[in-house]
Amino acid sequence: MATRSVTIASSVGLHARPASLFVEAVGESGLEVEIGRPGEPAVDAGSILGVMALGAKHGEEVVLTAEGADADAVLERLVALLSTDLDAQ
Repeated sequence: MATRSVTIASSVGLHARPASLFVEAVGESGLEVEIGRPGEPAVDAGSILGVMALGAKHGEEVVLTAEGADADAVLERLVALLSTDLDAQ
């Protein structure tokens, strides 16, 4: 299982547009990915409701996990996405 930590860069956190873009990227990966705060239960990163309910705010750290072929590469792309202010685009 591959794991990565990342700090949320979007100014509104993982809400609305940033959450939608993230969930879309997870879906395109074809892998089951989870996201959560360190030490807390993770949620399905492919679920917009799960990601938005997580309530991750700007500057908070989250942990991504995935298993399967190319899991490391998929997580690297997702980390790059979350490390970008998706509201500024």
